[in-house]
Amino acid sequence: MRWAAVLGWGAAVYLGLALYLFVFQARYVYFPDLPSRQVVATPADIGLVFQAVRLSTPDGEALAGWFIPAPAARGTLLYLHGNGGNIGHRLDQIEVFHRLGLNILIIDYRGYGASSGKPSEEGTYQDALAAWNYLTQEKRLAPERIVLFGESLGGSIAAWLAARHPPAGLVIYASFTSVPEMAQALYPMFPASRLVRYRYDTRAALGSVNCPVLILHSLEDEIIPFSHGQALLEAAHEPKRLVELRGGHNDALLLSREVYAREIEAFLQRFL
Repeated sequence: MRWAAVLGWGAAVYLGLALYLFVFQARYVYFPDLPSRQVVATPADIGLVFQAVRLSTPDGEALAGWFIPAPAARGTLLYLHGNGGNIGHRLDQIEVFHRLGLNILIIDYRGYGASSGKPSEEGTYQDALAAWNYLTQEKRLAPERIVLFGESLGGSIAAWLAARHPPAGLVIYASFTSVPEMAQALYPMFPASRLVRYRYDTRAALGSVNCPVLILHSLEDEIIPFSHGQALLEAAHEPKRLVELRGGHNDALLLSREVYAREIEAFLQRFL
């Protein structure tokens, strides 16, 4: 009887935890308040002129973003950031891309920064589409002069967009193959891949991407293993390249700044 009671309590705890992960899984996907939802800095703080933009999504949300022009720009970069923080936390990367001679459009997804709404997978896709439409319709920029840059979760969103609206090139930094595969790796004690409601299937999207692809991933990434970058390379069509960085998931773009700036410069010279 005692063992039956222990097993019964164990099963109840297990099922309770599984139910918690299922119901509240959005808390493990989106982190708009990390470290703060408030946008506390702008490109002006690093000496860059910018235009605050407000975009409307196909389903009626209002997105906040910045368009940062570059003198005699060689092209335009659409920056789709990761799942933590907002556009105000990406000034270091904005500065690098600006020095590479690129206009930059960076947006906050719905529920992030000053954007309206609540984040969802379909919602983030619609947000990326709104940014693309802004560049190609309102700014009247040619798709072959636009490069997509997706950071972490944004890499999956950028791949989704590139599969539907081919850009000049796609750059993916520290992204994953899919959310179900990531969930199963993080929570192997549960049938996590079956519990998740999110797909963000980057690998599948890359199968339909027909532009040049540059993948940046750190060997020391403690959140998304380097093996995910290797798997994405396999899924992409030629021309493609995987560049090994150093540093953790959230600081590799700082620690490996010279490496990825050099690689993106070479990518731009070849394909833009």
